[in-house]
Amino acid sequence: MHLGLVGLGKMGGNMRQRLREGGVTVVGYDRDASLADVGSLAELVEALPAPRVVWVMVPAGDPTRSTVAELADLLSEGDLVVDGGNSKWTDDAENAALLAERGIGFVDCGVSGGVWGRQNGYALMCGGAPEHVALVQPAFDVLKPADGGFVHAGSRPGAGHFAKMVHNGIEYAMMQAYAEGWELLETVDLVEDVPAVFDSWRTGTVVRSWLLDLLVDALGEDPHLDALAGYADDSGEGRWTVQAAIDHAVPMHVIAASLFARFTSRQDDSPAMKAIAAMRNQFGGHAVKAKDA
Repeated sequence: MHLGLVGLGKMGGNMRQRLREGGVTVVGYDRDASLADVGSLAELVEALPAPRVVWVMVPAGDPTRSTVAELADLLSEGDLVVDGGNSKWTDDAENAALLAERGIGFVDCGVSGGVWGRQNGYALMCGGAPEHVALVQPAFDVLKPADGGFVHAGSRPGAGHFAKMVHNGIEYAMMQAYAEGWELLETVDLVEDVPAVFDSWRTGTVVRSWLLDLLVDALGEDPHLDALAGYADDSGEGRWTVQAAIDHAVPMHVIAASLFARFTSRQDDSPAMKAIAAMRNQFGGHAVKAKDA
């Protein structure tokens, strides 16, 4: 399979490597010429055989919309665009409609795996017509983990990104629970080795998870997280999840509270938010604030 990949940052660059290692011919473009294989989107399209498949991995919002609009002018009938970024699911219908006017297919794909995806594989949640998903399936098969990790969430545009949005909302709540537990263990002068307690939970308990593994790794590097400020950003998907819950009258107490806790971290130096920041940095390479910043 031949694939065009637009956006070669932390996620896109690692995806290019995994795809190539899996036998997919990838032509990559990035605004940073040192990362790119070609000098423009036009050159990328020219380098691909028909039907062309172009996977977009750029920031959500205007960067994605402008990239899709440019591809609409460059691609031909029968070609396909995949939006693998963190776009809001409501944007997908608009992008799909724009491309459909030119006879170009569209698949939205939520991608999870962070900086570890190249090694472990990426969880993929896609939306789009079955025939369009089938065109990308060879790339999906290479990117996903060996066992599971892929779902065609629905045939309507936005199904994949909606599934990924809810996934990230759940992630917010899980991280918040670990972080609050860590803060209580740190605060009460009783447990002598908090990192060891978390490490013991990694086997045989119902709270074991990859997030817990990453928190243990972070505590191994900095047992009291002294180097971090109690600040944690949000990437937008938690807000969108809560807004969707409001729109559909779905109670979402825990996820909403975890989102508001991140807002609190921007006003106070929250100990729990040190743990949130540490986990986000471990799985996604997200920037953290140093304690003395």
